[in-house]
Amino acid sequence: MLCGVDEAGKGAVLGPLVVAAVSCTSQEEFAGTGVRDSKLLRPAVRDQIYEHITGIFPFSVLVISAAEIDSARQRMTMNVLMAVSHARVITNLSPEAAYVDACDVVASRYGCMVTEHLGCSCEVRAEHHADERHPVVSAASIIAKVTRDRAMATLAGEYGAVGSGYPSDPETIEFLSSCIRDTGDPPPFARRSWMTVKEILLRREQSSITDFF
Repeated sequence: MLCGVDEAGKGAVLGPLVVAAVSCTSQEEFAGTGVRDSKLLRPAVRDQIYEHITGIFPFSVLVISAAEIDSARQRMTMNVLMAVSHARVITNLSPEAAYVDACDVVASRYGCMVTEHLGCSCEVRAEHHADERHPVVSAASIIAKVTRDRAMATLAGEYGAVGSGYPSDPETIEFLSSCIRDTGDPPPFARRSWMTVKEILLRREQSSITDFF
């Protein structure tokens, strides 16, 4: 048995990081399912394929909250956190081999990092753009993406328009800036250790000092 691993939300400033693994006997099992890199699929199509994958293939999902990310980053780098998280979902499935979308500029180094944290015997094959090369990794990317999108939709239902959660999204920055401006703090689902949050907090502090004088 082999598995593929991918994540969604690594660089987001709002919302969770989701890591997913999917296992199969052969990648040929995904033929005809429409599985491909999640970024290349329309949301409705992703949802349909998500239901198909989760109904047939063994999978494991790890959802890491913003607070958990902030806490972990006090003890480790983001790359180590990713390696630990990838290792956890692989261990849950105990495959003989795993294709992993590398989170380090040196793919082989990242593969070694993941292997160090495994709780099972598994050959880890870390590659850049693995979600484009291996259907089993594409399947994992779909599960991770749909899981995160649903989490963001739930947050939007409670807090209003929060955008995609990424720093490059103007809607996300507007929401974050407004929240900090109105309350003095980022929302509970913001990654306070992110430079984006720190810069907005600093601008508010500087503005408050200017208003004082």
